[in-house]
Amino acid sequence: MTKTKAFAAMTPGAKLAPYAFERREPRDHDVQIDILFCGVCHSDVHQARDEWGGGIFPMVPGHEIVGRVAKVGAKVAKFNPGDIAGVGCLVDSCKTCGPCKAHMEQFCESGFVGTYNGRERDTKEPTYGGYSDRIVVHEDFTLKVAPTLDPARTAPLLCAGITTYSPLKEWKVGKGQKVGVVGLGGLGHMGVKFARAFGAHVTVFTTSPGKRDDALRLGAHDVIVSTAPDAFKGHGRTFDFILDTVSAPHDYNALLGLLKNDGTMCLVGVPPEPPKIAPINLIFGRRRLAGSLIGGIKETQEMLDFCAQHEVLSDIELIPIQKINEAYDRMVKSDVKYRFVIDLKSLA
Repeated sequence: MTKTKAFAAMTPGAKLAPYAFERREPRDHDVQIDILFCGVCHSDVHQARDEWGGGIFPMVPGHEIVGRVAKVGAKVAKFNPGDIAGVGCLVDSCKTCGPCKAHMEQFCESGFVGTYNGRERDTKEPTYGGYSDRIVVHEDFTLKVAPTLDPARTAPLLCAGITTYSPLKEWKVGKGQKVGVVGLGGLGHMGVKFARAFGAHVTVFTTSPGKRDDALRLGAHDVIVSTAPDAFKGHGRTFDFILDTVSAPHDYNALLGLLKNDGTMCLVGVPPEPPKIAPINLIFGRRRLAGSLIGGIKETQEMLDFCAQHEVLSDIELIPIQKINEAYDRMVKSDVKYRFVIDLKSLA
């Protein structure tokens, strides 16, 4: 066992504080990673504050992990010490069900094992995440990070990146298409970058007029301030695809009316209350309202390789781990452009 330094929420809603625990030594197919950077996802806040219930405490959050391989198990074939590697939202699955065999481990019928706030399949011990100085993960759930990628700006790709890349790929977004991205936060800013890189004409929908310049800088062609009078006038039935990243309550029906016939609106944000959907907005136009959850390991590796080829990275604010509680409070207020990333040197 290896002593590990971390920050943890000791009880639901408690401030994160220094915490020490032990990681297992690498087994035959394990990779031990010295963590360099870890992104801060809004779901970290929800889980550390037990807002979704069922939290396992003490809880060490963090599932946007990039680090350097320190050790490998005797049978590891994909990694060598010194490699830069990543770990995303899941660290295990059954590997035998239909979704797992189809490289969609996020839909494992037995339930995937979360990088934190989960339990190991064999030992049932809790999993601890990336707000720590090292992690040990099976090589099948460890990702290669190209040496050309900035590791700090790569970290959020392991959640925010794949969450937006996957639906854009699934619905074949590309050249000649008009794509809307609803919200310009940690997810939305990556949705803009990917949709632009895929060759689509990108429009950002935001309630914040002050985000217009940033949206254009990030790659959007147009910006619609959705709170403005007649904001959607003239845009009905013009969009091929809309990626909705917003987790606050908002009007899905108004957005559905912007889709062309056979258009799709995909949700990756989870509002606190079930929305009201007028079926007529789906029936007239044969439109689809869909959802998407992160991505499988194969697709996440594809996304990382795409980012290396096309120089797609997250916009971040780098923080020491000692400012994590302040970062949580700021993130709840949407006061970040566009993802906090922890520099784990600060843990020493």
